[in-house]
Amino acid sequence: MPLGWLSCKTAPPTGIPDKVNLPDTFARQTTTDSTIISRLRWKQFFTDVHLQTLIDSALVGNPDLLIAIQRIEAARAVALGAKNANLPSVNAIISAGVDHYGDYTLNGVGNYDTNLSPNISKDQRIPDPTGDFFVGLRSSWEVDVWGKLKNRKKAALVRLAATEKSRQLAATLLVAQIASHYYNLLALDNGLRIIENNSRLQETALEIVKVQKEGGRATELAVQQMEAQLYNTRSFSKKVKQEIINAEYQVNYLLGRYPQKVQRDTTFAQQSLPQQLATGIPSGLLLQRPDVQEAELQLVAAKADVAAARAAFMPSFQITPYLGFNAFKTALLFNGGSLAWGALGSLTAPLFNQKQIQAAHLTAVAQNREAYYNYNKTILNGFKEVGSAIEQLDNNRELVDLKQKQVAALETAVSSSRELYLAGYASYLEVITAQKGVLDAQLELNEARKNQFSYTIDLYRSLGGGWQ
Repeated sequence: MPLGWLSCKTAPPTGIPDKVNLPDTFARQTTTDSTIISRLRWKQFFTDVHLQTLIDSALVGNPDLLIAIQRIEAARAVALGAKNANLPSVNAIISAGVDHYGDYTLNGVGNYDTNLSPNISKDQRIPDPTGDFFVGLRSSWEVDVWGKLKNRKKAALVRLAATEKSRQLAATLLVAQIASHYYNLLALDNGLRIIENNSRLQETALEIVKVQKEGGRATELAVQQMEAQLYNTRSFSKKVKQEIINAEYQVNYLLGRYPQKVQRDTTFAQQSLPQQLATGIPSGLLLQRPDVQEAELQLVAAKADVAAARAAFMPSFQITPYLGFNAFKTALLFNGGSLAWGALGSLTAPLFNQKQIQAAHLTAVAQNREAYYNYNKTILNGFKEVGSAIEQLDNNRELVDLKQKQVAALETAVSSSRELYLAGYASYLEVITAQKGVLDAQLELNEARKNQFSYTIDLYRSLGGGWQ
């Protein structure tokens, strides 16, 4: 039978592309080495045993990661329902009812006439009121002719995979955060040692000036200036100690535990991360970054939603069989003659609810476009993060080299200024200037080294490393 009269007109395809075009390299990258650092497991990348212990604890107790795992469980439940949606449903039925038919109704006249028939037995006589008892099975099965249920199943399963990628993204971010805070703590510890070392040097210089004053070779002003510089340096240590406390609070929060001492290495200068930072080719970004993979899976799921919405314009075919015992008396219910079975096939096509179906399709199309734009945006963000990390690493590496040379020169200047001051060829102001300069330079070098760790971790994370 032609179906044109059922007004089953499907919607046109969306024309939304499946992929985006990618450039050949990142930023000012000159190599296309495919052995990218993101393929290193985080225990290979971070070799500090204290840091490994912290990351292991965070992957077990971090609240955000635990929430992500429960989202996976919820998505798995949705996928389970969609996976079995094309299977027939079978229900066990026990039903009972009673009817009294009027004398001038079809059933009333029919029952009265039947009871007068000599062809029926006593048990077959229909009582008044008439009972209706059923014990058996009823089933319903929608035949997925147009792939509506298949596409809904596909969308649910793909979204389940996307939630796993979301968990991997949370793990990647968590590993990077823990590592960044850890090296920040090491840098703060080292900064505190720098301040304390300079305080001791300044105390020695102050004692020298006091001796010079007693000998008439220095003034009270020189002593006061030296004391002021020493107090200022000591004040730095209070600020750094508070920053250490704040950093430890943050680490403990990420680990999902209450505040406590964060065990860590006592050295900073000996710390290192992999130096061969091959970034690979941009297509590798799609294979490693969990957020890109999640966005791609969401795009696939959105396309399946559109296909299911298009199929909703077509007729649906359902089969509803039943099997059981049916009788008008309970005493006869399980008699062999009460066994009943049947099946009904129905073809249902939308007529007056076209606007609702059209609205659902338009919504699915809009969500599909949103998923595509989000996919594109995620890739753009990935390129921005990778390119920025590469540039920062290159620039900061040069900065560290320059700061090391500056510190070496200023440390020599401090020694020279003291010797010249004792010999009477330099003023106390030159000593103060040299001491302040070396302290600032050492702290700046410490900060630059910390940033080198941060940028390396950012590059590792932005390339998709850390969830393995």
